[in-house]
Amino acid sequence: MAYLEGRLKIFERKFWGWAASACTVLVCVVFACAAHAAVPVLDKTVVLTFDDAVKTQYTFVAPLLEKLGFKATFYITHNWMEDKANFMSWEEVADLNRRGFEIGNHTWTHSGFQTPEKGPTLGAELQQVEEALAKVGVPKPVSFGWPGDNFGPEAIAQLQARGYKLARRGMQPEVDYGEIQVGPALDVNKNHPLLIPTTGDSYPGWTLEHFKKVVAQAKDGKIAVLQFHGVPDVAHPWVNTPPELLRSCMMYLKENGYRVIAMRDLAVYYDWAHLPDDPLLKERVATVRKK
Repeated sequence: MAYLEGRLKIFERKFWGWAASACTVLVCVVFACAAHAAVPVLDKTVVLTFDDAVKTQYTFVAPLLEKLGFKATFYITHNWMEDKANFMSWEEVADLNRRGFEIGNHTWTHSGFQTPEKGPTLGAELQQVEEALAKVGVPKPVSFGWPGDNFGPEAIAQLQARGYKLARRGMQPEVDYGEIQVGPALDVNKNHPLLIPTTGDSYPGWTLEHFKKVVAQAKDGKIAVLQFHGVPDVAHPWVNTPPELLRSCMMYLKENGYRVIAMRDLAVYYDWAHLPDDPLLKERVATVRKK
């Protein structure tokens, strides 16, 4: 019996390793195909993202999304993982990957990389997360979430050098950090794929009615990109989302026929041979959290 259990564990490791490799190949094929022709954007297309590897994303969010058949991207940082009560382990991150969710890079320390001095150090932090993910069988991410919604030209160059294709910024500079307003919707003809704007960033004070206004921007060739953190987020209450609110928002999407996708799924909408000349590629954006 012990022999059979041992062989079964070996087979399981090989199977998930093969599955992860197959996923990476598929993503590469998608980007290759997208380089030749962009797919038209359908109305009611929404991207779901969750930041910081908060434990409730594993215990509450993922099971809810699975029941609804929704895709999502989880942006992983090591910064708070020592707090095992409130943040995921690498093994839990790997489980999300096995269940079909996208795992994106959110840096090792969750620092700001918008300055000329700090920007060049982003590459090393990307590599640290990649190596930790590889140890648990998760393929190298293709998308990135700007920590703190800060960015600058040197850091963008690091993403390009390491082969990242897509990156989500915040609502800034169009909307101040912490403001409960509707942010810019993604326009693939104007927004560079490494500076994809957030249309709605869930702060305390969000309501279902505000959420409806946010996702209503997903029309006329534009995509609504949503940014959440913990559900709830005990450690970071300034970005807390109550579970009952998220459930209501997700049910609204389901009942009203929205297409809910992950960040990596945006690849097909870009013409990779002719990317937008986004003026923000030359800008520095640093957010300031209100006390």
